[in-house]
Amino acid sequence: MSNVKKPNFLQALLPLIILMVVAVFSISQWKTGMYIPLLSGIVFTALLGLYLGHKWTDIEKFIIEGVSRALLPLFILFMIGLIVGTWILSGAIPTLIYYSLDFINPSIFIPIVVLVTGVLSISTGSSFTSISTIGLAFMAVGQGMGFPPALVAGAVLSGAYFGDKLSPLSDTTNVAPAVSDTDLFSHIKHMLWDTIPAYFISVVIFYFVGLQYTVDSANFDKINEMMITLNNSFTISPILLLLPIVTILLVLKKYPVLPSLLIISILGGIMAMVMQGSSIAQVIQSMTSGYAADTGIKEVDALLNKGGILSMLNIVGLILLATALGGLLEGVQVFQVLLNTLINKARSSKSLIMLTLTSAAIIALASGSQFLVLILTGRAFANTYKERGLDTVNLSRCLEAIGTVSINLVPWSVNAVFAAGILGVSAMEFIPFSYFILLVPIINIIYGLTGFTIKKKTYPETNTNGSSKNSDIEIVV
Repeated sequence: MSNVKKPNFLQALLPLIILMVVAVFSISQWKTGMYIPLLSGIVFTALLGLYLGHKWTDIEKFIIEGVSRALLPLFILFMIGLIVGTWILSGAIPTLIYYSLDFINPSIFIPIVVLVTGVLSISTGSSFTSISTIGLAFMAVGQGMGFPPALVAGAVLSGAYFGDKLSPLSDTTNVAPAVSDTDLFSHIKHMLWDTIPAYFISVVIFYFVGLQYTVDSANFDKINEMMITLNNSFTISPILLLLPIVTILLVLKKYPVLPSLLIISILGGIMAMVMQGSSIAQVIQSMTSGYAADTGIKEVDALLNKGGILSMLNIVGLILLATALGGLLEGVQVFQVLLNTLINKARSSKSLIMLTLTSAAIIALASGSQFLVLILTGRAFANTYKERGLDTVNLSRCLEAIGTVSINLVPWSVNAVFAAGILGVSAMEFIPFSYFILLVPIINIIYGLTGFTIKKKTYPETNTNGSSKNSDIEIVV
C-alpha cells in the first residue's frame, strides 16, 4: 500500500456531503428511508478509496472490519426481539400497561415516563433494554391516554439516555473515560454538570407540554376499554413483574449480556406457559415472528403485534450498511484527515471544546455509530487536552454528550433506527420531543464558550507522538 494517498480535506468532506444530500431527498421527498443514502455513501467512499490507490481487497477489508464491530449489537438486537415477543405473550408487558393505566394520573404521565425509564437505565446500564421493555409499555399507555406517540417516544428516549449516560454499568460510560485517559468515577462526577441540569429542565418541559394534552385528550372511556381488553386477553398478575426484576438483578450481578438476555427471553416463554397457558409452539412463534394479537380492539392489537427476531431485520439491515460505511470512512482515512484538520484549528481552550463537539458530531453524522464517535474522537484529542492543560474529563464529557446522547438526533444512527423500530415512531417525529437529548449538547456548548465547569489539570508527562497513551485500546462492539 505504498502508493496509497490520504484524501485532502475537500475529498474527505465529499462522502459526508453526498450522504447528507441523498439523505435529505430520501427522507423528505422520496419517503424511502436510509438504505439508499447509506449505500450511496458506501459506493462513493469505495470509489474514493480506489482513486487514492487502495486495492479492491482493501475496500472489502475495510467494510468487513466495520461490519464486524456490529456483530455483538446485532446479536443483542435479536435477543431483544426474543424478549419483546415472549414478554408480550407471557403478559409481562400487558401487566405493565394495565397497572400504568390504573395507577398513573394522566397529568403527570409524561414526567413519570422520563423518571421511570431513567431509573431503569441507571439500574441496567442499557438504554436498549429500557426502550424495548418499559418504553414499549409506556407507548401503549400514552396512546390510551391520548398523548401523541412522538411525545411519549421523546420522553422514553430522554429517560433512557439519561440513565445510560450516568450508569457505571453502561458500556459507553466505560469506553469514554478509557479512550480519554481518565478514571470512570471522575468522568461520571464531571458529567453531572451537564446531565443533571438537562434532565431537570427536560422533566419540567415534559410536564408543561403534557398538560396541554391531559384535559382535552385523555379519553377515560378508551382507557377503561383498553384495561378491560387486556384483562380479558391476559392473566394480569404482579408475579409477572418478576421478569423486569430478574433483568435488573442479572445486570447488577454483571452476568454477560448475551446469556442474560437469552435467560430473560426463556423465562418469558416459561411465564407464558405457566401464566397464560401458552404452548411451546406459541412461545417459539412469538420468538420468531412476534406476538400475534387478536383482541378485537384495533388499537390494542397494533400495540401488541410486536417482537420476534424477524421484526429486527429492517433495523439489522440499516446497521450493517451504517457500520460498513463507518469502516470504509475510517479505512480510507476520511475521519483522520477531518479530525487532524480540526485539531490544528484549536487555538484556545474554548475552541478545543467546540472542535471536540464538532468532530464528534461529524463522525456521528457519517457513521451513525456510538463507538466510532467515542473511540476516534477520544484517541485524536486526548493528547491535545493534556498539552493545553485541560483535564481529560472535559473530553470524556464531550464524547458522551455526542456519542451516547446526541447520536439519537441522527436518523440513520444505530440508536435512532433501533428506537424507531421498537417504538413505532420515526426518528424525524420523536427528535423534536427528545428534550434531554437536545439539551445536553446545548449545555456543553454553553460551558465550552463560557469556560464554566471546564476543569484544568497539569500533566507531568505527555506523549508527543500525537496520540494518547491509550491509543492502542481496541473496543470490539
